[in-house]
Order: sequence, then structure tokens, then C-alpha cells
Amino acid sequence: MLFQEEHIRAYEETDGTTGHEWLDGKYTLVLTTIGRKSGEERKFAVIYRKVGDDYVVVASRGGMDTHPNWYLNLLAHPEIRIQVGPDKRTVRARTTEGEEREQLWPLMVEAFPTYAEYQQQTDRILPVVVLQPI
Repeated sequence: MLFQEEHIRAYEETDGTTGHEWLDGKYTLVLTTIGRKSGEERKFAVIYRKVGDDYVVVASRGGMDTHPNWYLNLLAHPEIRIQVGPDKRTVRARTTEGEEREQLWPLMVEAFPTYAEYQQQTDRILPVVVLQPI
């Protein structure tokens, strides 16, 4: 199993041949955000699920009480780049709310059941984010 920098490097060097399937049946994409403070590119590997033409991710940070940096970055700059396997594209990120979140949350827990445990570990609502190709 690969983690962040090593994961991203292997993913990019192999066009996702290494790293796209992170764990058995758990798939990742690479987010390239713009740092909200630095203005520099920041890359993160995150678990995703494809829903229609969109990609859905969860800002879990392992159930910690603060949002992950990648999520804070995309709130400041919602137009980001992603790489899914060999496919690279620009997307617009938006946080789901209400009924849309209620529909997507169980799909994400199905994709990565540990999200349910993470949600129990924190008082914050784990953001479910839709990445829409533009």
C-alpha cells in the first residue's frame, strides 16, 4: 500500500497503473489543488467513486476534527485538476448538501466502509464533494 507522496509519484509515473487501485476494490484519483495561502500547486491522492459523469470524494481526514488541506484549498479555488488512471481533466468542485448528500453518502460508505467509522469519530459532518468535469 502506498501513501501520499510515494502514491502520487507512482500514480503519475505509471498513468495510474500503480496507485489507481489503492486497496482491493478501492480506487483513488490525484487532486491538484491551488494552495489557499501559498498559491502553489498541491497534490493529494483520494478515494473516489464515479457517479454518472462526476467523481465523488469525501473530505474525511481520517475522522479528525478539522478538514483536510485539500478540501480547504478547493473551497478557495474550486476549479482543480484531477487524474483518474491515465485520464487528466479539469473539474469544478462543490460540496453537497441536503438530499444530494444523503443520496451520495451511502454510496461513498459502500466504496470505503471506513468512512462510517471516521464520521463517528468527529462532530463535524464529513463533506461529500462532487467533482464535475468542465
